[in-house]
Amino acid sequence: MPFARWDCAGRLVSHPSATMMMMRMMLMQPLKHALGAAGRPLSWAARSELRSRVSAWGLDAGPHPAKGEQKEGLEGFSARLATGPTLQHFLRNTAPPLEAGRQVTEEPEEPVPYLTSSAPGEARRKVYLETYGCQMNVNDTEIAWAILQKNGYLRTNRLGEADVILLVTCSIREKAEQAIWNRLQHLTALKSKRLRTQAPLRIGILGCMAERLREEILHREKLVDIVAGPDAYRDLPRLLAVAESGQQAANVLLSLDETYADVLPVQTSPNATSAFVSITRGCDNMCSYCIVPFTRGRERSRPLASILQEVKMLSDQGVKEVTLLGQNVNSFRDTSEVQFRAAAAPGLSRGFSTIYKAKEGGLRFAHLLDQASRVDPEIRIRFTSPHPKDFPDELLQLIQERHNICNQLHLPAQSGSTRVLEAMRRGYTRETYLALIQHVRDSIPGVSLSSDFIAGFCGETEDDHQQTVSLLREVRYNTGFLFAYSMRQKTRAYHRLQDDVPAEVKHRRLEELISVFREEASRANGAMLGRSQLVLVEGPSKRSATELCGRNDGNLRVVFPDVEMEDGTGSGAVARAQPGDYVLVKITSASSQTLKGVLLRCTSLRESAACR
Repeated sequence: MPFARWDCAGRLVSHPSATMMMMRMMLMQPLKHALGAAGRPLSWAARSELRSRVSAWGLDAGPHPAKGEQKEGLEGFSARLATGPTLQHFLRNTAPPLEAGRQVTEEPEEPVPYLTSSAPGEARRKVYLETYGCQMNVNDTEIAWAILQKNGYLRTNRLGEADVILLVTCSIREKAEQAIWNRLQHLTALKSKRLRTQAPLRIGILGCMAERLREEILHREKLVDIVAGPDAYRDLPRLLAVAESGQQAANVLLSLDETYADVLPVQTSPNATSAFVSITRGCDNMCSYCIVPFTRGRERSRPLASILQEVKMLSDQGVKEVTLLGQNVNSFRDTSEVQFRAAAAPGLSRGFSTIYKAKEGGLRFAHLLDQASRVDPEIRIRFTSPHPKDFPDELLQLIQERHNICNQLHLPAQSGSTRVLEAMRRGYTRETYLALIQHVRDSIPGVSLSSDFIAGFCGETEDDHQQTVSLLREVRYNTGFLFAYSMRQKTRAYHRLQDDVPAEVKHRRLEELISVFREEASRANGAMLGRSQLVLVEGPSKRSATELCGRNDGNLRVVFPDVEMEDGTGSGAVARAQPGDYVLVKITSASSQTLKGVLLRCTSLRESAACR
C-alpha cells in the first residue's frame, strides 16, 4: 500500500499512519539542491527555512500523543494539510533547468559550517607541518597547507603553539618510517601534557607512510587522530572535523586522476628564491624494489595550462628557480584537451624498454619544458626525478639550446650490473646506460650529472657490487644519492625475491660506494677550478656569517665572501649580493659536495648566456 498520493486537485492524500514520516521526507525535497553532488551539508539559511516550515506546519518532534488525543490530532492535522503545500509548491522550489543561451551567475559559495576550524568568536586553530623525505613531500606540504589555509586554519612554526600537528611522511626505506614512529612517541607525550583549558591536540600522518601503514598507525597505541594518503589532502578539513569529535579518521584512497591542478600551493618559506612545481603524480614503471606505485598510485599528469599558471605565479612572487617534480617527471603526458591526444609520441632512449605498453598521444615533457622556460627568461628551470628511458633527442637539444634550463641531469642508474638491473626491472643494461651517458655528454657539453645507487639488492654478489664501483669511476658523477637496500612490502621484490644480502655486507658495500663516489666527484668538480660560475644566491652560509651561499647551474653548492661588488649596471656602483640575485663567482677550491670562490659581480641569466 502506498504511503500517499496526489489527488486530481494537486492535494496530498495520505494514510494517517504514515503522514508524519511522509511529510518529513517531503519537506527535505525542495532543499536537496543545497546538498549538491558532493554531499555537502545544508547551508545555515536552508536549515533555518526547514525549521520554520516544520514549526509552521506542526511537525515538530515531540512526545507521542495519548490514544485519546490521537484522533483529534489527526483531524487537526488534516485541516492544516488542506491549506498546506501543493505539488506545485514543491516543483517551484526545485532548481529549474537552464534555458538555452541563458547566462549563469555564480553566487559565492557559502561556508560549510562543520568544516570551519573554529566557531565565531573563538581563536582559529593553528597547524604545525613537519616534512620528511623527498621534494615531492615538500610540495605536498605546500598543497596541504593551501587547503587548510582556505578552510580557516593558521600556520605556526612553533610546536608548542600548535592545535594540530601534521607529519608529511616518507615510506621509501625502513629508516624513514622508524624516524616517524620515534617522532610520534615524542608528540604523544606532548599531547598528554596539554592543559585542560586548551582544545585537545590533534596529530595526523600524511603522505606515503599513511598510505602504506594506515591500520598500524591508527591502532598502535592510539598515537594518531587522522591519517591521509597522498591523494586525500582535499579531505583534510573533514578529517580534522571528525577528529574534533574525539574519533579517529582516515582516507587513504588512491586516485586515477587527482593531480591538485586547481590547488595553488602556498610556499612554506615566503621569501624563498626557489620553488617546486609538481607536474606528475604516481608511477607506472613498477621497478621491483620500489614502493612508490603502491603509495602514490598510477601515473597521471597535470594539465599544461595549470602548470604554466603556477610558474607564472611564482615568477610574479619573485622566485628565481623552479624545479618541475614527478616520480617519473620526464614521462609527462598531458591528454586534458582533445587536440593534445593526436600528438605524436616520442621514442624511448635508444636501447631502453618498459614493462607497460607505449602510451599514445598527449603533449610530452619536451613541449612542457619549452613552454615553462618561456614564462620568464630570468627563472632557472630544473626537473627531477627522471627515468633514463625518457630522454629523446628533442629533449636533450632543448636543454642545450635554452639558456634558462639548467645543464644538469639526474640519471638514476641504481646498479652497474646488468644482472641486477634485470632483477630490478629497470629496462636497460649497463652498456645501454653508458651509451646514454655518452650521448648526453655529446649533446650537452659541460653537463653536470647525478645519480641514485642501491647497495645490497636481492641476490647482489660481490662481482655485481664491483661492477657498480666501476660504473661510478667510469661516469664520474658530480652528485650522488646512495643507500643500502631496504625491502618494502607489496613490491615485486618482496613477493618474488629474497633479501639475502646480510646487513653488515650491505653497510660495507654502501661505505665503499660512498668513498668511490666522493673521490670521483672531487675530481669532476675540480675541473671547475679557475672558472666563473653563475650562482643563484640563496642566503647566508650556515657556517659563517661573513659568507653567502647559493647553487650553480649544475646544482652544486657554492660558498663565497659576503663583500661589495659591481652592481652589474655598468655605472661603477657597488652593492652587496642579496637572496635571489644572480652573481658570477670564480671558483678557487672544490670538494665532492661544495665549491668555494670569490665574488666577481652581479649579472642576469640572459647576460650570462650571452657571454658563454
